[in-house]
Amino acid sequence: MDTLAEKGWSEKSNGELLDLAEMEGYQVLVTTDQSLRHQQNISGKKLGIVILLSANWPQVRRCVSEIGEAITAVQTGTFIEVPIGAI
Repeated sequence: MDTLAEKGWSEKSNGELLDLAEMEGYQVLVTTDQSLRHQQNISGKKLGIVILLSANWPQVRRCVSEIGEAITAVQTGTFIEVPIGAI
C-alpha cells in the first residue's frame, strides 16, 4: 500500500484528500485528525472514516484489534471514533 507521500497526496487539503481517496476506490480512511469530523461533511461519500483518538503510536499498536473492528464496522458516509487511550 502506498503512503500519502508516495501518492503525492501529503500536501492535499482534507477535502481534496477525501475526493482522491473516493476516486481511487478506497472504502475507509483511517486518521488521527480529530477535527476532520467537524470540518468535512461526508454524508453521500462512498467511504467511511475511522478516527483514532490518539497520535501516540505505542498505544495505537496495542489496539490493533479494536481498530480493525472499527474499520470493519464503519459505513459509507459515516465516522467512527476509536478512543485509544481508554482501551
